[in-house]
Amino acid sequence: MKQKLELTWIGKDQQPQLEPRILIEDREKSFGDRNNQNMLIHGDNLLALKALEQDFTGKIKCIFIDPPYNTGSAFEHYDDGLEHSIWLCLLRDRLEILNKLLAVDGSLWISIDDNECHFLKIVLDEICGRSNFVASVIWEKAYSERMDAKGFSTSHDYILVYRKSDAFKIKSISKEQNKKQFTFFDNTEGKYYRRRSLRKEGSESLRKDRPSMWYPIIAPDGSKVFPLKPDGIEGRWRWKKENVVEKENLLEFINKDSKWEIYVKQYLEEDATRPPNTIWKQEEVGHNHEAKEEVKVFNREHVFATPKPERLISRVIELSSNENDFVLDSFLGSGTTSSVAHKMGRKWIGVELGDHCDTHCLPRLKQVVTGEDQGGISESLDWKGGGGFKYYYLAPSLLQKDKYDNWIIDKSYNAEMLAAAMAKHEGFRFNPDEHVFWKQGQSTEKDFIFTTTTFVTVEYLDIIQEEMKPGETLLICCKAFQEPCETRFTNINIKKIPHMLLGRCEFGKDDYSLNIVNVPLENEHEANHDKNSGVDIPIEKKISSLRKKDKKQDTSDPTLF
Repeated sequence: MKQKLELTWIGKDQQPQLEPRILIEDREKSFGDRNNQNMLIHGDNLLALKALEQDFTGKIKCIFIDPPYNTGSAFEHYDDGLEHSIWLCLLRDRLEILNKLLAVDGSLWISIDDNECHFLKIVLDEICGRSNFVASVIWEKAYSERMDAKGFSTSHDYILVYRKSDAFKIKSISKEQNKKQFTFFDNTEGKYYRRRSLRKEGSESLRKDRPSMWYPIIAPDGSKVFPLKPDGIEGRWRWKKENVVEKENLLEFINKDSKWEIYVKQYLEEDATRPPNTIWKQEEVGHNHEAKEEVKVFNREHVFATPKPERLISRVIELSSNENDFVLDSFLGSGTTSSVAHKMGRKWIGVELGDHCDTHCLPRLKQVVTGEDQGGISESLDWKGGGGFKYYYLAPSLLQKDKYDNWIIDKSYNAEMLAAAMAKHEGFRFNPDEHVFWKQGQSTEKDFIFTTTTFVTVEYLDIIQEEMKPGETLLICCKAFQEPCETRFTNINIKKIPHMLLGRCEFGKDDYSLNIVNVPLENEHEANHDKNSGVDIPIEKKISSLRKKDKKQDTSDPTLF
């Protein structure tokens, strides 16, 4: 048997068979301009990622996640004390879908600490490909030592960076320049500049360190200038002799106390950039305490222990995406990633299971939209508000067991929800035709799906067949049909629900979380699905042209097979 290098753990070969749920918009919690694609999703993040898979595979430019660290060091809203194998399984299942969602030029950024960083690196090598590893960034998360630390005082976390393919190109970052230092003006170049001594200073600045850097340079008066230090010790130049000749126009000779000093002109760049390094200092991208202060603005009572500062997330987004690109965070926490993405003009998707989706993320994002949020990066971007987002939750499992242990369609599903769910299960894109009632979704240009709770008769099937154009095929999903319908037409395939779904995935399971919190109770789901609650399915069109017979179908008892 061919062997391979891999990390193994208990349960690695066991993977959940996820149910592809539909997402339902809660219009009362959606906020701002509705003409947007921003999504705040409340629900188990593994099920939410599965729900996004059909529409967003290959479309996400930047993914940043900050999963629980499996140490007890993450915020109190999560249960971090997971055994290594369980932690790896849970992360692996999510990472596999996240990698599918990445655009060909997209990248994945994961915040992690020492406890699981090296295990996680190996898992990511397996999922993303070792050749797609980009960097391991060290983020200085603390600005001072912890005096109560036992042993080392930990000052940093890691950010592991992977790309989808070599189409990903890391961007440069803006070079911070103190314009007050550029006090001289070059009339020839028309630019401000500052002076830097050509003589090497600091370590390894003596002649003995680099003998080849000890040579004379001819001054304007014809005298020879050597790199002597102020105390007369023989030093050395920064440049080789040939560089002095090539860049003579950058040299400036200043006569001080009858001695020549030689300087290099460093010009102020209008659009100065530099490649990113792998050590991010807290002075540049912020620290944990700064992040806590940002979160307190939205919820002072329950402050996360280790939130990420907006400056850190903005660095990630700046390096990996452009305006209008999609940014996703499936461990949204206090809502930082979505808030920063919104301010930076990106489209965003944030997923959070805990109650803090409503207590932290929702109020924070509302203040971002209104412009009330002036913390974090708001001032540097001159953020004044704008845009909006839609709030979604996961539909309950399509199938539930009745008191006789039989699988039945969940009673909260109306006809439209059932049609949308069946389209997703069968790999069709739900997009009901406004004029042809049986064209509820399609997988290709001529392959359609139709879901109905009506008892399908031969006559009913004949009506549909008459309307079908040459080359079109149709899958009909219904609760019951006359036996002759099954073989009546070669271009129409008819199946019974729920029988056609059994064994495909895990129905009735709502929580794949890292022992975080429980999802809403079933009666809360039913309340949220009330016709008059204002809750809607996130679809572009509605089924508005169903034939009268189908409109009058009985949806009050969807438990019949």
